[in-house]
Amino acid sequence: MEEFIFFNGKKLRKGYTTGSCATAAATAAAGLLFNNEAHENIQIELPNTEKLTIPIASLEMKEDTCEAFVVKDGGDDVDATDGMLIGAKLSKNATKQIIIDGGTGIGRVTEVGLQIPVGEAAINPVPRGMIEEAVRKIIGPEQGAKVVIFAPEGASIANQTMNRRLGIIGGISILGTTGIVTPMSEEGWKKSISLELEMKKSQGYRSVILCPGNYGEDFVLKTLKFGEDKIVSMSNFVGYVLKEVQRLEFEKVLMVGHLGKLIKVSAGIFSTHSKDADARAEILIANLALLGMSVEQLKKIQGCLTTEAAGDIIADAGYEKVYPIIAKKIKYRSESLLKYRKHQPIIEVVLFSSQRGYLASTKPIEVLKEEWK
Repeated sequence: MEEFIFFNGKKLRKGYTTGSCATAAATAAAGLLFNNEAHENIQIELPNTEKLTIPIASLEMKEDTCEAFVVKDGGDDVDATDGMLIGAKLSKNATKQIIIDGGTGIGRVTEVGLQIPVGEAAINPVPRGMIEEAVRKIIGPEQGAKVVIFAPEGASIANQTMNRRLGIIGGISILGTTGIVTPMSEEGWKKSISLELEMKKSQGYRSVILCPGNYGEDFVLKTLKFGEDKIVSMSNFVGYVLKEVQRLEFEKVLMVGHLGKLIKVSAGIFSTHSKDADARAEILIANLALLGMSVEQLKKIQGCLTTEAAGDIIADAGYEKVYPIIAKKIKYRSESLLKYRKHQPIIEVVLFSSQRGYLASTKPIEVLKEEWK
């Protein structure tokens, strides 16, 4: 793996995610506990099969368990978790299973709508898979292990994150879809998106699929089964990217995103990061109220921390018709943003949720599949 990227003439060092840290710590602990091997550096395999070497800060046997620590290194993209200790405690178990849990400083999920069930440690699926695969390679198929990921400073550092607002209580989350933290300023990020759009235009593409992030891309590839060649991640910069699409004169745009992200666009919010605006519940309540939902039900929606949790109430009350309304408003707002400039791309929208999958679109989904296959 290359350790640096170059952007705007600056050499920026990459870092590694909390998920990679947890994987390295668990690997080191497993090596000592099961094979009596102590390593100062651990090489892990990333989801894209690249290799990453991470130094082990400490490694110690404690009776029938082993503990290892890694210092989180965010590279030049420093965040709240940069520099903190992330540990793994391993013990043997009588089964052939690998059990993964969170200990001190790792948050617990208390609200529905996240990738992890309520009550589970906030260790996301990709890091869980990395940890399990790494430990399994060491212990083999006939042995079992319990892996507890912990972070001594996690509870205090979590106060600097969005965890509590997401219903993750008691500590940090173990995250990462790629295992790598790639540093880039907000302006740099925007410019990189522009570059990607310009490249696609120069390659002859006249239509583009815009997704806010990995979840949207996964939905496009796995559920809609479209090719990845037209996908561009717009992150939270919806307005900026739409104007770039207009500047480059793309003819068609398909916006595919999670309800919790794109619902903001339906109210004219084109920078969707929570630091800029977070009116998900208010927008949802306003649309449901116009459809006649009772005040009692609306108050329940107001108490939800995620749109996924609100989805349960909406389904039980029979108000799923709100989703196509929101999709149409996203289309209207997006087209209105561009209407005073010369080129007018055709914009369509697809909404989904993590739990329910496809929710709504501005054209029948089968028609869109035919048009965008």
